[in-house]
Amino acid sequence: MSTSTRFDTKIAVLLREDLEPWQRLNVTAFLVSGLGTQIPELIGQPYEDADGVPYLPMFRQPVLVFQGGKETLRAAHERALSRALPRSVFTSDLFATGHDDANRTAVRAVRTTDLDLVGLAVHGPRNAVDKVLKGARMHP
Repeated sequence: MSTSTRFDTKIAVLLREDLEPWQRLNVTAFLVSGLGTQIPELIGQPYEDADGVPYLPMFRQPVLVFQGGKETLRAAHERALSRALPRSVFTSDLFATGHDDANRTAVRAVRTTDLDLVGLAVHGPRNAVDKVLKGARMHP
């Protein structure tokens, strides 16, 4: 596949711009893991090196990372919901939890409009994802 391949769909992560560097990496990793579990066609074939050592499959297309303020994230979340795009969320509450069950409990305890979002991942047709991300900018 050449570097000029254009995909019909887009995987995008939107991070709140005030996160610490370690938080940006952690949130991105958590968010994209959700997309891979629900959209199997995003996952390519397993890898293998010249010595025959196997490696896990990964996404078949790039993950684009964006950033924006709290309001940009809130608006993107609303647009993703209105377009029914596959999505995953990371809230500020999840930084204080210690395991998966606690993460789900923390999200479940807050109404949709009150979620303190620090990250959002979406997948869908390029134009739909672009509309969701309106106002966000590419992460440096």
